[in-house]
Amino acid sequence: MLSQLYIRNIAVIREATIEFSQGFNVFTGETGAGKTILINAINAVLGERTSRDLIRTGEEKAEVSALFTGMGPVEQEIFSETGYACEDGCALISREISTDGRSTCRINGRPATASILKLLTAGLLNIHGQHDNQQLLSPQKHLAFIDGYGELEDLRRQYASAYHVWQAVKQELEALNTDEAEKARRIDLLTYQINEIDGAQLTAGEEEELKSQRRLVKNALNVTQALGGSLELLNGDGESEGLSSLMGMLVDNLQEAAKYLDGAQTICEKVTELSYELEGTGEDIRTLLEDLDCDPSQLNYLEERLDLIHSLERKYGPDIPAVLEFRERAAQELAQIETSDERAQELSQQQDQLREKAQELAQELSRRRQAAANAFIEAVQGELMFLDMPSVRFLLHREEKPLSPDGIDSMELFLTTNPGEEPRSLSKVASGGELARIMLSIKNVLADRDNIGTLIFDEVDTGVSGRAAQKIGKKLRQVAQNRQVIVVTHLAQVACYAQHHLLISKQTQEERTYTTIRSLEGEERVRELARIIGGETVSPLALEHAREMLAQAGE
Repeated sequence: MLSQLYIRNIAVIREATIEFSQGFNVFTGETGAGKTILINAINAVLGERTSRDLIRTGEEKAEVSALFTGMGPVEQEIFSETGYACEDGCALISREISTDGRSTCRINGRPATASILKLLTAGLLNIHGQHDNQQLLSPQKHLAFIDGYGELEDLRRQYASAYHVWQAVKQELEALNTDEAEKARRIDLLTYQINEIDGAQLTAGEEEELKSQRRLVKNALNVTQALGGSLELLNGDGESEGLSSLMGMLVDNLQEAAKYLDGAQTICEKVTELSYELEGTGEDIRTLLEDLDCDPSQLNYLEERLDLIHSLERKYGPDIPAVLEFRERAAQELAQIETSDERAQELSQQQDQLREKAQELAQELSRRRQAAANAFIEAVQGELMFLDMPSVRFLLHREEKPLSPDGIDSMELFLTTNPGEEPRSLSKVASGGELARIMLSIKNVLADRDNIGTLIFDEVDTGVSGRAAQKIGKKLRQVAQNRQVIVVTHLAQVACYAQHHLLISKQTQEERTYTTIRSLEGEERVRELARIIGGETVSPLALEHAREMLAQAGE
């Protein structure tokens, strides 16, 4: 269950620590006090999308943390499988939102992502808001109610997998079964592309080598002059000594000095070594000159070859490897087309088998859905009778449709609100208050099929009053016998049944709005119920009425 919620700098809530109890918890307060903000904060810690608009004005970041305790073995195993083991069945989940749009999530102090929060908390807590009632107006959602009640998720996943495999084979077969003229056009195009690439006889790295040769041919004269000038500097030109001769003279002078001066010996050895290296450098330059083959007539060949490569790259890829890869893909497609008749026959057999398997699963899913639908309708009908809707007749309209991603069933909930009337779509006959009670009934019926420990209802009693509101309060108290229930309400008839009453109130200090949340006991709770009943002025009669409501709820 959700044991504690800590909120800091969320909208008008500067800082609040809220303690929850097992059973039925209720929030009340004047309109605008911050009840919706509380739900938004809980959504944030559940991994839902948040906005930096939630951050309190003037603050840099906001924080929400939730402590869950008493987690069951299934939930603990899910946490452990994702690397967030829980000690003693407890999990502390926190989320920090910054004004720069960044969000930081942690589970038991370890970093996490919003998607992980959503995954792990899905089995811990479920929020039912006012907008959820609109699901009843969408027939597409009704099928999910039946699948949830019948615990058919595994079978539905099996069917969906079989359906998608069948569709993939079907699409491949349709692609193969193009008309013969289109096949012939495709074969001609692929054959031309393959022959064009093969005719070029491309090799990896060829383009770079050709560009290097072209650069050398274009600058052959400059290269020859530079290398020849280098040799003249080393060997001389007949009129002046070269660097090699000068180095020889330098060595002779140092050798003479070394005969009489020990310190000159080291210098002489270094210079002698440099002299040898210089002679080797001259040989290297001479070899380069002798090997230099820069025939200007090669330039035309190089330019034509590069133009051919660039032409192929414009058609088939940015470089030679990409062009060759395109050629392989084209060859594979050509082979597939040429052998398409055999492949089509093979796929046709597969398609029949896969369709038969999908049809069998769809029939089984439909059979179990219809059985679940009857029990679901009966269970919801019983809930509606308890919620003061005895004249309502609830039923499910089914039509069979071709195989589709969700099966062969088209199901829609129908309703009659008065005896003698024909059943009609919920969207055409149900009022806001009726939708709220129907959705609560469905939630209660589906709650028996899952292990979610905490249910939150945000103004589930909208559009309801009087006796019907009292019945909703009783039903919520009944649901809270087996799990934690947290409710935001404006009705005293609902609030009086809670076992833990929390008041949300706001006040203004120094031109800033602050929201506080505190637990109510005894006379404080009586006065809050009286305020809800009678408005701003709490009369003795309203106080007496509030005490009577609490006494009846306690019974």
